Parts: sequence; C-alpha cells; structure tokens
Amino acid sequence: MTPSEFQNLLNPDIQALLASHHSDDPAAFAMQFHGRKDLPIRAMAEQLACQQKAVKKLPTLSQHNLIYTPLALEQSSGERTAAYKASLMSGKRAIDVSGGLGVDTMFLARVFQEVVYCERDSLLCAVVEHNLKVSRIANVQVRNGESISLLAEYPDDSFDWTFVDPARREEGRRSIALEAASPDVVASHDLLLRHAQRVCIKASPALEISGLKKLLPALHTIIVVSVDRECKEILLLLERGYPADGLVQVKAACLNADSEEITDVAGGNGEAPRVVATAVKEYLYEPDPAIIKARLSAVLARDSGLQFVNKSVDYLTADRKTESFPGRSFRVVECVPYKPKSFRAFLERHAIAGASIQRRDFPLSAEELRKKFRLLESERVFLFFTKDAAGHPLCIYALRCFPGDEAALFE
Repeated sequence: MTPSEFQNLLNPDIQALLASHHSDDPAAFAMQFHGRKDLPIRAMAEQLACQQKAVKKLPTLSQHNLIYTPLALEQSSGERTAAYKASLMSGKRAIDVSGGLGVDTMFLARVFQEVVYCERDSLLCAVVEHNLKVSRIANVQVRNGESISLLAEYPDDSFDWTFVDPARREEGRRSIALEAASPDVVASHDLLLRHAQRVCIKASPALEISGLKKLLPALHTIIVVSVDRECKEILLLLERGYPADGLVQVKAACLNADSEEITDVAGGNGEAPRVVATAVKEYLYEPDPAIIKARLSAVLARDSGLQFVNKSVDYLTADRKTESFPGRSFRVVECVPYKPKSFRAFLERHAIAGASIQRRDFPLSAEELRKKFRLLESERVFLFFTKDAAGHPLCIYALRCFPGDEAALFE
C-alpha cells in the first residue's frame, strides 16, 4: 500500500464499498471493478484479503473500521497472545518500541495510563493513528523513527515497562537469534533497562531457550506461549537489578483462542525426574507444544502422576484418564514392537487403512512410513512410532479422547 492509496482508502464512499463486499473473493472483486480509474482497486482488494484474515486473528478489533498492511498483519500478535502479554504488565506508562500494526500497543493501552508507540515506517504510523482513532483509544502517543534512538531521547526511568517485539525479517531474510533481530535487544540490554524498570521481549517460538541468561543478564522469567496447541511466541521478562547469577524461571502458558482459560506449568530443568514406565499403559498423553518447548514435561508428569514411555521423548502414559490434561489424550488399543515384515499383518488385523502418523525418536519419517505401508490420512486412528523403555522400536495404536468422553470407542 502506498501513501496515496492509504489516503484514498480513508474516503467514506470507498469504505462503504469495501463493507458491502466484505465477503467477496479479493481476486473476484478486482476483476469486477477492473478499469475503474476512480477507485484504488489494488489496495481495495488487498484490504479485503487482510480484513478476512483479521476476523480470525483479531476477532474484536476487526469489528472496527481498521486498515491493514499485509506484512504488518502477518507479523502482528493475535488478540489472545496480546491480551496475555498485557496481563503480565501494569503501571502508569509503557513504551512499545516495536510498533508494527499496533495490536500489542492497543492491549497495553488497556492496562496503562499512557503508551508510547514507536515505528520507523511512516506509513504504518499513519495507519495505526487511524486505527487508534476508530477504535476509540486515546491514550497512545505515536512516534515515527528508529526505536532505540527514540527511546534514548527519554530520561531514565520514563516508563514502568518497555515492550519489544524485534523484527526477525530483514532484507527478506528470516532470523531467530536475538542478536540478528532489529532492534538488537542483546546490545540494547542496558539501555532498555535504564528507561524502564522492567522489559518484556517477544521472541520467536523457535528460539533456543538455553543460554539466554548469558545474553540477557537481567532475565528472570521465560514463558513459552501456545494457542490451541500451536507455539506462538516466547516471552522474556527482564528486571533491573535482577542478579546476573539469579535463577531463571521457565513457564509454559497454554491458551485457548475461544476462551479466557489458561493452563500454566512452571518449573525448570532438573526439578523433576523423568520416570519411565515399564510398559505403555491404557492411556497415552502428548503434552502441549509449549510444555515440550519449555522442557517442562517432567514437571507435568510429576504433578499429574504420569510416566514417560521412554527416556528420550515426551509421550506420557498412565492407567487412568487424566481430565483437563494440557495437551492431547488417547486411549491405547494395542502396542506392538515395530518389525517391518510383520507390521503389515498388524495393520490388516485392525483394518487400518489410514492413520494420523506421529513419530518421535524413530528412524523413519512420517512420510516414509505412510509411503511404505500405503496409509491414508485419518482423524480418528493414531499410530505413534517411537521406542519402548528398553530402546526398541515401538508402534502404539491409539484413539483420540476428547473432553466428556467416557472412553475411546473400540471396534
């Protein structure tokens, strides 16, 4: 979107036309109005596509007459994670040095008296100013410029919190490391903490969480956040004065997109032993990806009375059904040693023509297994390929359990 296209999109007549075609296929819309020189057709089709994506990602904010840019929408937080981040912070004044579409800023504005939004892209600043106005958010100051330079202009202790969502894509390349992001929060560690007592950094869900304390001495908490079993982000919480040799708490926050429910698992490496079952029992459990990423499966197993299938993977097992398990639950039908020559007979005996193939610590990939045994996809039947307690290849045939189920059904 160009600045002139943005200005055209503010026209009430164009906004009304977009509203009347809100459910149209963007390409079909562009074809229908092709040749209309009085309309910014390309930008309008782009807005239709963005609006349709925003309904899922930003269900309440999208009810306002917002304008988007595709990249900013793609990179923005969803409402569920934005609300969760805002719940971790409080005070009179905050600064969001990561700008973007301003979703995090909008949610921070609900818990702070004043929020400063910083963004180096002048067009995005104009878009966010419009979006704040139509959303009736009046306690945000928009500043255009390079974030660290803008922050340095403020006196020390100007803010209670600084929020940073470093750009992980520069010149078309995507990076994960904190040092490669913009702004470089490792190099800016001391500056960030001079201007606010506390800092929240949003990092890639693929970031390796070990060793972060060496990069960020004031780090005290790492939170891996998932929504509907998909890891969305890792939050790094820093506090001025926290000792460089202080322990870092690791948490997993498992969120639901359609409810306020949050499942928290907290702990750290070495806090719980990995107790391995002698054999797979009646139920099989797979922890939420946030719990696995945070390396808290052993803590969850200890607190839930579960055991591991083997020493190396995060499959858990028990003789009883654990209600409200943060992850997926399955009723085990049968476990068999994986032997290629006899495995086809096992599939035929259970009339398994298709399955959802899951594998951890197994020599063959899911694609190789599917091709080898000509298995179709299935949402009902699950085949878990892993190793048993002794390290031998194993296949677990299981059926998914859902909340309220008395038990999975057998043939």
